Amino acid sequence: MKKIIIMLLTVFIFTGCTIVRIDTDNIDTIINVVLSKDNTLYNTVGKGYKYYRPRGVNYIDTTEYNEKLYSNGYYYYLYVDINSYYYKKEFSYKENPDAYYSKYLEINDKFGYVEINKFKGLYLIEFVYNYAKIEALVEEEDINQTILDATYILSTIKYNSNVIKIMLNEDYFTTKEERYDIFTPKGNVNSDNEIKYDQG
Repeated sequence: MKKIIIMLLTVFIFTGCTIVRIDTDNIDTIINVVLSKDNTLYNTVGKGYKYYRPRGVNYIDTTEYNEKLYSNGYYYYLYVDINSYYYKKEFSYKENPDAYYSKYLEINDKFGYVEINKFKGLYLIEFVYNYAKIEALVEEEDINQTILDATYILSTIKYNSNVIKIMLNEDYFTTKEERYDIFTPKGNVNSDNEIKYDQG
C-alpha cells in the first residue's frame, strides 16, 4: 500500500502540473497574467474566427461578426473586426486620465486598451485587444469578473485568414441569376432530350 501511495505522489510531482492563481482583486494583474499566456483553447466558432468562452458566459445571438453574450445578469457585446485583422490596420490609443480606469495594452505582439467609465450609476467597460472588442455595462463590484471573462475571450481569438480572404472577396459570392419556372408545362419535349429507360 505504501508503494502505491509513493508511486502516485511521485507521478503527481513529476507530471509538471501547474496551477496559476490569478489575483482577481487587481485589474492590471488579471490582464497581464491572462494575456501573457499562449491560450489555445476554444469552444466557440464564428465567421472566420474562434475563441474560448469561459464557464458561466452564455452565447445569446450573432449578427454578422458580432456576438451577444450573457453572464451573471450582464450582457457582453463582442465585436470582431476582420477587416482590420486582414489588412493589419495600425492601432493607436491615448490613455484617458479622466476615466475610472484607462490602460494601453501591448502584449504578445497584439495591441489594445481597456477603458472603464462611470455611466448612469454603472460602469461601462470597453476592452479592445487582438482586433476585437468587448463592451459591458456592470456594477462596480462586478468589474473584475467582467474583465477576467473579457480577457479570456479576447486572448483566445484565433483568426482563419483563408476564410476571411474568401469573405472579403466581393466577387466570390456574386452569382448569375437565371429564372426557372418548374410549374409551367414546357410543351413537346424534343426527342433528343428524352430520358431513355432500359429495362434490360
